[in-house]
Amino acid sequence: MKTVFAFFLIISGCYAQTNDWFVFKPEKVIAERNVIRMNDWLDAPAGKYGFVKFDGEKLIFSDRTPVKFWGVNISGNSVFTDKKSAEQWSETLANYGVNSVRFHKFTTPGMQDSISTDLKDEKYNRMDYFSSKLKGKGIYYGWSPIYGHLPKIGDKDDLLAYNEIAAADLNNHLSRSTIGLVNFSEDLQNLHSKLILNLLDHKNPYTGLRYADDPALIFVEIQNEDDIYFATTESMLKKCPTYKKLLNNQFSDWLINKYRNQENLKKSWGTKAFEWGKEVKGVSWDLNKKNIIPVVNHGIYNYEFIEAQKGSKGFPLFLADMASFLFEKQKEYYVKLKTKIRATGYKGLILSSNWQAGSGITHYLNLYADYLTGMIDRHNYYGGGTGHTLKPGKFNNDSMLQKPGSGLLSTGMQQVSDRPFSFSEWLSIPPNEWRAEAAPIIAAYGMGLQGWDASFSFNSETPDFTPTIQIPNKIWPGVYNVMTPSNLSLYPALARMIYRNDIKEGAVISTRFIDIKNLNTGKLGFNETIEQQGDVKTFQGIVPTEALAAGKILVTFTDQFKKTHDPDLSTFRDLKKKIIRSNTDQLLWDYSDKGFITINSPGTKGVVGFSKEKEIVLDYISIKIKNTFAIVLLTSLDKGKSIKESKHILVITLARAKNKGMKFNSDKTKLLEVGEAPILLEPVHVELTFKDHKIIETTILDHAGNRTDRRIKAHRNRVLLDGNQYKTIYYEMTIK
Repeated sequence: MKTVFAFFLIISGCYAQTNDWFVFKPEKVIAERNVIRMNDWLDAPAGKYGFVKFDGEKLIFSDRTPVKFWGVNISGNSVFTDKKSAEQWSETLANYGVNSVRFHKFTTPGMQDSISTDLKDEKYNRMDYFSSKLKGKGIYYGWSPIYGHLPKIGDKDDLLAYNEIAAADLNNHLSRSTIGLVNFSEDLQNLHSKLILNLLDHKNPYTGLRYADDPALIFVEIQNEDDIYFATTESMLKKCPTYKKLLNNQFSDWLINKYRNQENLKKSWGTKAFEWGKEVKGVSWDLNKKNIIPVVNHGIYNYEFIEAQKGSKGFPLFLADMASFLFEKQKEYYVKLKTKIRATGYKGLILSSNWQAGSGITHYLNLYADYLTGMIDRHNYYGGGTGHTLKPGKFNNDSMLQKPGSGLLSTGMQQVSDRPFSFSEWLSIPPNEWRAEAAPIIAAYGMGLQGWDASFSFNSETPDFTPTIQIPNKIWPGVYNVMTPSNLSLYPALARMIYRNDIKEGAVISTRFIDIKNLNTGKLGFNETIEQQGDVKTFQGIVPTEALAAGKILVTFTDQFKKTHDPDLSTFRDLKKKIIRSNTDQLLWDYSDKGFITINSPGTKGVVGFSKEKEIVLDYISIKIKNTFAIVLLTSLDKGKSIKESKHILVITLARAKNKGMKFNSDKTKLLEVGEAPILLEPVHVELTFKDHKIIETTILDHAGNRTDRRIKAHRNRVLLDGNQYKTIYYEMTIK
């Protein structure tokens, strides 16, 4: 009786010599010979089941069909690509199993010349065509239209102080924008809403639908990476005195409503608060003069929160009041925009923003504002050097596998009960050598064990693979690049695993309870700190990130105090062996050395990490890899069948990837030379053994997944895949 094995995936990184590496050459996809393409897994056209909404924590369509989104970002001018590229892009993404795209920060390059609330006709037409081609392939799209929105001269009469914003140079990409200020200023909120409403009201001639009526539009994001506690708000207030005065007046009115007069305020806040205002802010606070401006930089809240956790003093009431006021302004903005968006008839998802606000009080108030708006969405990155471009210098070459739940996966510490969770920007950044570990970790532990609903890796700037590991640009060689073998080449395995729900969602093992009343007085109820270095965030506290490797972790907002307990990991963790098993018994994280994980489900099995010469036995399959670092996944190619029930195995062997001529220092902590095209791949050597199964045939595929006429001889139930000899990343296998 024949049993078909569907997908075997290996990513590996040993320390082979550079001259053993081979050139990555993805050929043209030939449909009748291609094994990896996933077009028939995407249910075209997108939107056929109605708008996406959520039922508790889960995303569903209008007809209650459940869905998970495994996608990429397409940003800026790339959203307005030409027709030929739109067709190629859509085909490429469909081939690799991408069922969703996040159109990101596209309004600034698409604006009319004189106003900022509508796109140029040519830009609309290009976006319309691209959207229609994606929809036709079964690929959904979401909008992240605003990031540091730039007002134009035609907007001047509608703004309080256009000239101040236009001159607000922050020495970065957010200069002269509405960033920060929009969270409390109604004129800027009206500007943002007018832009979003114009987009939703626009009719796509290629679909015949207004975007507000198109169920292929899965979400509308109010703003990208902004919140009222963000330090950029403080920088903008220094540049824009009119808006600073506005915030002053708003806060003074809030204080008057709560405390009535200066005497009551001083009695409640205490003399030390006013001394702090004089010493730190240089202002003699006087409610009658309306000169008390709230702190809008979460760094100060962080410091006081950490001090309060030490037990030396409580969280200052004046800061708690400031944080609560800012939360109310943030909530008002989101409610206003959400109401206007719903008035267009749009029935899809709405999310507020995706940025954090430090630790403790401000972090959870900001998260609560997002919770009240809709789906929770967050960003995180890992690895890489300094800045957003690939250049010589020091970089983080650690693997996330060394510490369970660290790095990208730690973002799941912000998942909230009763809301879906989206991870709309993430990537392990070059030149980190182990960056291929990221996608399997997010797919297995994030989308699987933690039950996340959507993922959009960042960023796709070309309709096919790039010739180098970075975006090929002489001026700005960007590191945010999904279109490399370390990322996109893995998706035919990971997408199948996600869409088939191979990995069970874990039972909840820890819930952090947030009492909103206490939060507004500066009390959290448990210890926790969050560190942020640019785009990279890490978490530590009462719930260790290691718990993310054992079971589901949630935050729950309550209206009364409920004690948060340390999670009991004793059932799942072996401290002596340094192993954590998931409470689904499908995942194991071994951190005894540099770390590896194993995946053992009926539909997908595999190994990810540093498992050199270890015999990994997953039920009836044994995997032994000679490389120091490897990722091995076996998955069924059939939609509704397990590995045992299936008929084909796709084997992906992918190791470290680097540019030709790329050089490092001896301890791999400093990039010396970026190198040039082409991309070189490290060969993988692995032995597969199938207990009680005979290998009938193993076919070598080219780098695009097309069958070749080359075959590999097996010894009954055992086969050796030698990357040095075969120089490929894909194989197809049949067993009986």
